Amino acid sequence: MKFLKKFSTLCSSMDILSLIRLSVDLIFTKIFYPKARIIRRPVYIRNEGSLILGKDFSCGPGLIIELFGATSKVEIGKGVMAFHNLHIGALDRVIIGDRVLIASGVYISDHSHGNYSGISQSSPTEPPVERELVSNPIEIGNDVWIGENVSILPGVKIGKGSIIGAGAVVNCDVPNYCIAAGVPAKLLKRYSFEKKQWILISENEY
Repeated sequence: MKFLKKFSTLCSSMDILSLIRLSVDLIFTKIFYPKARIIRRPVYIRNEGSLILGKDFSCGPGLIIELFGATSKVEIGKGVMAFHNLHIGALDRVIIGDRVLIASGVYISDHSHGNYSGISQSSPTEPPVERELVSNPIEIGNDVWIGENVSILPGVKIGKGSIIGAGAVVNCDVPNYCIAAGVPAKLLKRYSFEKKQWILISENEY
């Protein structure tokens, strides 16, 4: 009954073509991903491992989820909402918490072609596609807001309630209740529950 009421509200403000497209997307979602609210096509999912989509997951068109191998895992929590062109790649593990809001053009990958730090580094004379895949899990906490065109790189942990500014490249951890932005992303503010406001973070706090 609740689903029918939401569907009726959507229909009242749409033209015929949009209504047909929405209806097909809803049917597709309920057949293949019954826990999700809506997955708008086109969508490409390569699932060689374990894919878990939480209740009421919704996304715009252009969703790409790639799991490379039997041990790879992507887990998306409850009430996650993503807009256009979300791309998730997992060789190891990508975990996204509950009620995460993801803007358009976001790229989340737990792996890269080659190793560029520490020992056994990759050579630039080797074709990139032939370099060893190196992975490190990604974890995104509950109630995180990820802005437009953000890239989240291997090994990153984003704490609950944090915000990632548009265009950021996140290659380091972001603590709980912080705002980070930039290339590479840096911490800008931290939420003070005592003052009930976002407080600027000085450079010596990094």
